Amino acid sequence: MPELVVLTEQLLAPVPGGTGRYTRELASALAGTAPQGWTVTGVAAHHRDPEPARVSGLSDVRSLSLPRRALTLAWEYGVPLWPGGDTVHAPTPLAPAAPRKGKVLVVTVHDTVPFTHPETLTPRGAAWHQAVIRRAALRADAIVVPTDSVAAELAEHAPGPAQVHVVGHGVPDVLRTAPPEDVVERVVRELKLPSAYVLAVGTVEPRKGLDVLIAAMAGPEAPDLPLVTVGPMGWGGVDLRALAAQHGLPPGRLRALGQLTDAELSVVLHRATVLAAPSRAEGFGLPVLEAMAAGVPVVHSDAPALVEVAGGAGESAVRGDSADLARVLVSVIESPERAAAMVDRGRARAATFTWAHAAESVWRLHLGLHAARGG
Repeated sequence: MPELVVLTEQLLAPVPGGTGRYTRELASALAGTAPQGWTVTGVAAHHRDPEPARVSGLSDVRSLSLPRRALTLAWEYGVPLWPGGDTVHAPTPLAPAAPRKGKVLVVTVHDTVPFTHPETLTPRGAAWHQAVIRRAALRADAIVVPTDSVAAELAEHAPGPAQVHVVGHGVPDVLRTAPPEDVVERVVRELKLPSAYVLAVGTVEPRKGLDVLIAAMAGPEAPDLPLVTVGPMGWGGVDLRALAAQHGLPPGRLRALGQLTDAELSVVLHRATVLAAPSRAEGFGLPVLEAMAAGVPVVHSDAPALVEVAGGAGESAVRGDSADLARVLVSVIESPERAAAMVDRGRARAATFTWAHAAESVWRLHLGLHAARGG
């Protein structure tokens, strides 16, 4: 029985982030759409507790003999350690150095931030990602990217013989569907949610532009609403409360909720007045799609991938310009008709992105390459 192996190591990272959600959702959808006769298995490095790497629908989660750091180094230095399977999908650039003879390797590259905005990563992180992305472009059979924007930037910064395929993301049902009223009441009470607010979702790190958003919310033309943020702390020491104090945003107008469960996030998302996505750079921007699916108007930066994903359903502000961001937020918040039109466009746009569709596209890629290998 042929086997597709999905590397689920990102689910065991200290901060799985958006790539963790991608890994889980895509792996589950691949299992749910598997062609007859195929099995889908998760594989991760050796961990004391591999349970977080288990994904619904996968037949199993196998552990390799090496822990994460050793596995990363082994693949970095070209050790031919194959994780098993007839075809392998790496949902992040942490991937085997090259496919084993007769096998297939496909790698997802989420963005080109290490090349275009290296200052938003640690020097070591930028260098490592540049190296593994270049390696994938040279040695993998194919690369999956989430947007045309990333495909164009990849061709410029990491050209290679690997096929490049654009496959968008999706929205989990728990975020697309309005939560039950009893859940809403409980989450609102426990999180002390205000009745209306500007929402930002994402890992708290320099690339996300939360400093610009806080400056916008504290400025003289700011919308008269509190700011709610959702997301775990990433690297870079971004202190939201210190930024609020620096820009003069009163403590009562900032609610930093940290990391939430999907059920909690669904409530926070559906109750938001507007989602702000002020990122300096993105490869896709899942919160933009998830907010549109939930019926929330979106204001995003003019980062190319965010503009592409929003597809005209959101409103764009100039990256790094807090005054422009405040202006656009106010224009949406103070015009119910404009916001309602954005909601309609956003829902229609988000309906075209599903994890099932993403999985079907990825399957076609793997099956075509497998057949070309004589499988």
